[in-house]
Amino acid sequence: MKKTLLLLSAWAMWSAVSSAWSFEPLPDVPPIPADNPMSAAKIALGQQLYFDKRLSVDGTVSCNSCHSLMGSGTDNRPVSVGVGGKKGGRNAPTVWNSAFLSVQFWDGRAATLEDQAKGPIVNSVEMGMHSPADAEARIRAIPGYVSQFETVFGAQNPVTYENIAKAIAAYERTLLTPRSPFDRYLKGDKTALSEQALRGMKTVEKIGCTACHTGPDFAGPSMPAGQGFYQKFPIFVENNPYVAKYRLMEDDGRFNVTHEASDKHLWRVQTWRNVALTAPYFHTGSVPTLDEAVRVMARSQLGKTLTEAEVQDIVAFLNSLTGEFPVQNMPRLPQTPNRTLTAE
Repeated sequence: MKKTLLLLSAWAMWSAVSSAWSFEPLPDVPPIPADNPMSAAKIALGQQLYFDKRLSVDGTVSCNSCHSLMGSGTDNRPVSVGVGGKKGGRNAPTVWNSAFLSVQFWDGRAATLEDQAKGPIVNSVEMGMHSPADAEARIRAIPGYVSQFETVFGAQNPVTYENIAKAIAAYERTLLTPRSPFDRYLKGDKTALSEQALRGMKTVEKIGCTACHTGPDFAGPSMPAGQGFYQKFPIFVENNPYVAKYRLMEDDGRFNVTHEASDKHLWRVQTWRNVALTAPYFHTGSVPTLDEAVRVMARSQLGKTLTEAEVQDIVAFLNSLTGEFPVQNMPRLPQTPNRTLTAE
């Protein structure tokens, strides 16, 4: 059964009920799958793998290269740069709070963080390893990793592509940014939001933004893993100058995954958490500022042209969704004495 939720024909219904679930604080703990329980040793291993450029074919790219945890969880480029200077086709989404998403990637092609972690390593434009077996062999050639995998996953063939992904995903589930001004406001601190941010909060409800941007991650209501919350973008195309200016229809979106005509230009609803820090915006990475992104969304999704005061109020509210980032200490990686694994 197709797991795509279209909002177009039910727009009025969603708008009417959205306020009932629009605003929720970020939970302290994300969903954790039964087949990948968390442990301190697994999280530490996943952190090492996340920062280790040796998981790329030439030793130049790590997960952190495109999803920098020293910053916004993105690289703040229009599109990311992979091995050999190759450029991807879409803007890198933030990894912060991605544990709350029910599907991963812009087009929802990965059902879990584990599935997502498997993709870039063997993507020829990203980390460029030729196969999962090659990635496994690279890790097995590092003695320190082998012993860690044995501790975490057991002594019987522990270094598998599946386990590499499980470790990375376990670490990513710790990447949460709680206690934003908005969260503090919802929990009773009525001084946490400025008057302008409060006006912006009321405006996004009034004009219909919360028909899609709901739930604790502002990426839609909570859904089972693998079931995505999607929306067509852009909806209003005619007489919309932003469509051509920012190349909004050059990518067919989820259609490239399902090859179903109804999925053309369908995208996973994006999070608003920390959105003030993740410019440039949209799958094209073509919109450089948050205020312009607000104008584009209002015109393209709601058919509305906002006043400048409304735009700035919404920007103030979106800024209030910037949370507290836990300190990330660069991990010490296991070494390969007397040899290299990534020589040309």
